[in-house]
Order: sequence, then C-alpha cells, then structure tokens
Amino acid sequence: MKRQLFLSMLAMVSVATFAQTPATTNINKSGFPKIMPDNSIEFSIKAPEAQKVQLDLGRKYDMTKSTNGVWTVTTEPQGSGIHYYSLIVDGLSVADPSSESFFGCSRMMSCVEVPYAKEDTRFQVRDVAHGNVSTVRYFSKVTNSWRVMYVYTPAGYDKNIDKKYPVLYIMHGGGEDARGWVQQGRGDIILDNLIADGKAKPMLMVSFDANVGGFDNVGKEILDNVIPSVEKDFRVDASADSRAISGLSMGGMFTLYVGVPNTDKFHYLGVFSSGWFAKSSPFMNADKERDANYAYIDNNVSLLNNNLKQFFITIGGKPDIAYDNCQVMMQHLKQKGVKFDYYDSKDGGHTWPVWREDLYLFAQKLFK
Repeated sequence: MKRQLFLSMLAMVSVATFAQTPATTNINKSGFPKIMPDNSIEFSIKAPEAQKVQLDLGRKYDMTKSTNGVWTVTTEPQGSGIHYYSLIVDGLSVADPSSESFFGCSRMMSCVEVPYAKEDTRFQVRDVAHGNVSTVRYFSKVTNSWRVMYVYTPAGYDKNIDKKYPVLYIMHGGGEDARGWVQQGRGDIILDNLIADGKAKPMLMVSFDANVGGFDNVGKEILDNVIPSVEKDFRVDASADSRAISGLSMGGMFTLYVGVPNTDKFHYLGVFSSGWFAKSSPFMNADKERDANYAYIDNNVSLLNNNLKQFFITIGGKPDIAYDNCQVMMQHLKQKGVKFDYYDSKDGGHTWPVWREDLYLFAQKLFK
C-alpha cells in the first residue's frame, strides 16, 4: 500500500515537473521564468540583500523571499506570445538576468514568450521554406548618419533573379526601433508561413527605425532615404500597386501621416493600435498633423477610395490604450465616406501578441 502511494506521488511529481517548461526566451536554458500548464508564469531571482522585490508584467506583483535569498512569484495565466517585463529591486527597475532582453519602452527590457497552442502555428517556426533577414546600412540625409534597417526577402528570392517583388514597409511603436518587427514581432516567421501556405504573396518586408524626430522628418526618411535605398539594392516592383506601409502605435500615426497624402505611392495602408489623438496632445505636434490629415481626407475622399486597395485599421480591444483615439478617427472616416476594413482583437491590449496577429491578417490582404 505504501509502495503504491509512493509510486502515485512520484508520478504526480514527474507530470508536474514535465509540465513546467522554461520559457524559450530564457538565457542558457535558465530554469526561470517557468511556464505552467495553464500559462501562468513563475519568476525567480536571487537577491539575498534586497528588502523588496516586485515583478512588473503590466501590473505589479510582490515577490516572496525564501530563507536562501531567492525571491519568487507566480502570475495568473497569460496570453500566448511575447510580453515585456521588469524586476523592481528596492525601487530600481532592472532587466531579469535570466531572460533575453529586447529594445522596448525606450530601454532594454526583459521579455517572456508564452507558448502558443500546438495547433496554432501562425507564429511558430515550421518546416517550410524560409526567407532571409538582412541587416542593411544606408545613409540618412535626415539624421546625417549611417542607419540600420532590416530587410526580409522571401524564400526563392536569390534564385528567382528575374523576378521583382512587392514591398511592405513597416514601423515599430514608440520606445522601440527597427529590431521590433524582426525580434518581438516575428515578422519573418509570419511571412514564411503565410507564403508557404499560399495565403500571402511573396514579398519583401522592410523594418526601419522611425525615430527621426517627428512627422516631417519621418516622411522625408521614408520617401527620400528608406525607399530609394531598398529600390536601389533589391529587386522590387516600384509601383504603388506593389508598395504597402504600416505601423503599430506611433508607427500607425506615421503611417497615416505619410500614407494618406501619398496614395499615389502606396496603395495599401495598415494602421495597428493607433489613430490620431482625439484630445489635445503635445506628442510631436500631433494635433497640427491630425488636423492637416483630416483636412486632406475631407477634400480627397474619392481619390483615397479610388487609390487605396486596402486601408486596414486594427485595435486590441478596449484594453488597448489607443482604443478611444481609434474609434474617434474611424467615426470621422465613416462620416466622410472613406472605405476601410476594421479588426478588433477584443481584449488583447496594446501588446506584441496583438500586433503579430495584425501583421498576419494584413499580409494576406496585400498585393492581390
């Protein structure tokens, strides 16, 4: 009887241990953060001399200290995908030494990747033909410096030397940079899978740094520097039918600012978790640019509807900090008769899991 009880308990421990999986974003196979079967996450850090340690994962959790100086906490279940987080040690917010760091929130931030269900392969590396991501240096006349962008070329690009490809130019959010759509966004993996499944056209994706000092500068950077560099060095179709521009949050506002008055250059616009500020904002003269954008829209409704093959607007539900701004902007577009498609992920918030899905949906609408 005792032996059976022992074996039963051993089996339970084995199952529990197997079910607890270190996150794929951990460094050198570190045991923490640890993903539980229900997608709750256990975090741990050794800080024996600290007086108070918290986890900041969108909300703050107080961590508990053991006798050996190890602090731990387990969160409630989290959504699949990548999440920024910090550890707050005696009031100082720091990156977790056990996790990979990514540039976000204007600094290097720890991230934890919560696994997707096995049947959800949209954002996972699969056994399909893979494209390449190149680090490309170009000279910017806006910043008067050499800058970096990341260019995804689809599988077969190097072999199909007579073929020209359409291009998606894509922007990150505030506090991020050109790395965002390749690292946090998994843009190359998303496009690999869509192209392999025949759901998207083979295309280039150009992720560049939109931190150039405001609306006027970003317009010049895109039109005078980024696009000419890409069209000079890569085999691309330079027509408006083969150009798309999109972005998340700040990048979504930049998409509106650059894309709406230039539908002769871009026939596809993707605005993710964004919209012009509904109330007054000091952000990069956003009020002035919003009013100018609306004035242009009001006077060019027919032109916009005729030129744009896709105007795709998305939001992460009411938890998304851009939700109200987006609703006000769409109401203006509706009143003026501007055609657009809208997708609401309901409760995803202002997060990378939402923006991965936005790219997945938008890419399927392009260049058809």
